[in-house]
Amino acid sequence: MQNLAEALEKIPLKHVKEKAALVASYKSSYEKWQFQLRTGFSLLMYGFGSKKALLEDFATAALDDGPVVVVNGYLPVIRIKNVVFTIANALWEQSCARTAGSAKRKKLNAGQPSLPQSLEDLLVFIQEKPESERVYILVHNIDGPGVRDIDIQRTLALIAACPCVRMVASVDNVNAPLLWDKQMANAQFNWWWHHTPTYDQYSVESTHLPLLLTSAGSLETIKSSSLVLKSLTPNAQSVFKTLAEFQLAHPDDLGLPLHQLYTSCRDQFLVSSELTLRAHLTEFKDHELVRWRRGNDGQDCLFIPITVDALSKLLRDVFQ
Repeated sequence: MQNLAEALEKIPLKHVKEKAALVASYKSSYEKWQFQLRTGFSLLMYGFGSKKALLEDFATAALDDGPVVVVNGYLPVIRIKNVVFTIANALWEQSCARTAGSAKRKKLNAGQPSLPQSLEDLLVFIQEKPESERVYILVHNIDGPGVRDIDIQRTLALIAACPCVRMVASVDNVNAPLLWDKQMANAQFNWWWHHTPTYDQYSVESTHLPLLLTSAGSLETIKSSSLVLKSLTPNAQSVFKTLAEFQLAHPDDLGLPLHQLYTSCRDQFLVSSELTLRAHLTEFKDHELVRWRRGNDGQDCLFIPITVDALSKLLRDVFQ
């Protein structure tokens, strides 16, 4: 697999001028797209090729009357509460900046409470903002693995329906419309579809492909594993580190039994229950970071399916 990746990198790029001219031709549509956003539509870009650069250029060139929040749906894991908090915080800061010129308002701001912390309260905060306090949400690959969950899609639909929100998104999967029912697609997202093929390489998006597409000791595996781990919580990272350090110290063992891993993590105050540990392990398993196999004593053991050298490099990359 590593040889295949190296061979692909050596293939010369073709039709560079034609692809650049195609992307440049979309610039003449920026004013129209901006008008569609202002009249209450969300924009959905589809077509072959990465649309990341196109969307970011549109945001830089045309969306200058409000903050822009970027959501990278191609990432393996997206914390939707973090997304909602970022949007609410952008609105909060914008509101404070607009009223900072009034001495009277400054005094009122001094006594204002901080942003709410619960997901529900954050959504209410965004929903109550008027249309004049605009925020743009740029979602790369709204059909991507990080946002494909139905609850995340429903939350994004609720956000898109807020008066102050204008959303621009891209899709690459032909089955993307199956993510939404009629209410979500037409009433909440209110999509205006645009065919914008770019034929650009999925350079950024492809770095997050599942680890099963690479060999156990390849640079691609280390890089992909590192990106996944860095997107996890500090506690989850420490649980993985605990397992990795055991595996490096006992290279001849088939793995670490669950009860031993739980005891070690509990002693380090990383988890408070086995249920919490299992939640972390499910996340690791979903991303092909950790696997199970039967040990010599018949117990199910956990192990990290990469070579010792690759595991050492991975730990240095993530934790140093």
